[in-house]
Amino acid sequence: MSSIYNGNIKISIFGESHGTAIGAVLDGIPAGEKIDFEQVYLQMQRRAPGKSEITTERRESDRPKVVSGVINGYTTGTPICGVIENENIELKNYENLKDVVRPGHADYTAHVKYRGFNDINGGGHFSGRLTAALTFCGAICRQILEQKGITIGAHVYSIFDVFDDHFDMEISKKLLKRLSQEIFPVINPEAKEKMAKKILQTKSEGDSVGGVIECALDNVPPGLGAPIFDGIESKISALVFAIPAIKAIEFGAGFAVAKMFGSQSNDSFALREGEIFTRTNNHGGILGGISSGMPIVFRCAVKPTPSIAKPQDTVSIKSNHPVRISVSGRHDPCIVPRAVPVVEAVSAIAMLDFFKEANLL
Repeated sequence: MSSIYNGNIKISIFGESHGTAIGAVLDGIPAGEKIDFEQVYLQMQRRAPGKSEITTERRESDRPKVVSGVINGYTTGTPICGVIENENIELKNYENLKDVVRPGHADYTAHVKYRGFNDINGGGHFSGRLTAALTFCGAICRQILEQKGITIGAHVYSIFDVFDDHFDMEISKKLLKRLSQEIFPVINPEAKEKMAKKILQTKSEGDSVGGVIECALDNVPPGLGAPIFDGIESKISALVFAIPAIKAIEFGAGFAVAKMFGSQSNDSFALREGEIFTRTNNHGGILGGISSGMPIVFRCAVKPTPSIAKPQDTVSIKSNHPVRISVSGRHDPCIVPRAVPVVEAVSAIAMLDFFKEANLL
């Protein structure tokens, strides 16, 4: 089933954007793991809507109700089920869209696949709202990884043509911890102001804008992962693409290696206090699908929010005629900042999956 991640850690996502609730079942978490649900809630709030003028006006508390798998703050080893109620739905915003397919959305493809029985309100099961459930699962996995010494953090690397700094070769744990607590995380504070200005300018024009998120996982031990189909890149990519707006991903130097010589791309090995490391990290901490011990670094491209006020050409699936629409309602002019904790969450799920595969839990 498409809404089930069937790895060593298993996840089932359920619900629709404007339904009664959304949620997830997280299976494969060992018994006896202490989970601080206030920290889980903090991650949920980083992703939640209605936090500033650069996000949607929809307001959701997004406090998950854990109905199984945890007793007195400790995991029981059985499936953890978290339910997140939808509190601020507005079905009237979609009345005029029932018979048209919105550009950039999954309306048309879902209509064909599900023979017209799909829920179009807010995108239904295809909505970015479902990433709240992913964030819930990832926030639990992240805490277990932190107990193993793994630190995960991401930042808004770019909004359209405004850029933040890249992660340095030596990524500090302090920096990753700071980024993983912020609503709009950037390395260089000056970039945040410029990015916000770009988003607000775009919003005033009835349009939307995209960007790039850069994520790092520090202190990952060497030897995790596998070649060919079960590599670290493969698993992280599969989970990152569960975030609806992601359209591309690159690891390490990424597409830049296409403009390098081998002598530039290769990362020289060296010794430091008897431990093997590489002097550069173009490989992004992964060689042959297996962790090298260097920080795992990747970037993913987030498309502009497809719901925009500017008139767009489309067709009516009822009359089979061309129509022109303007999408009203409550929509983010840019979803990149809210997607950062989701990217961190899915990378935590992937990494915990590798830890369980290696019997390190």
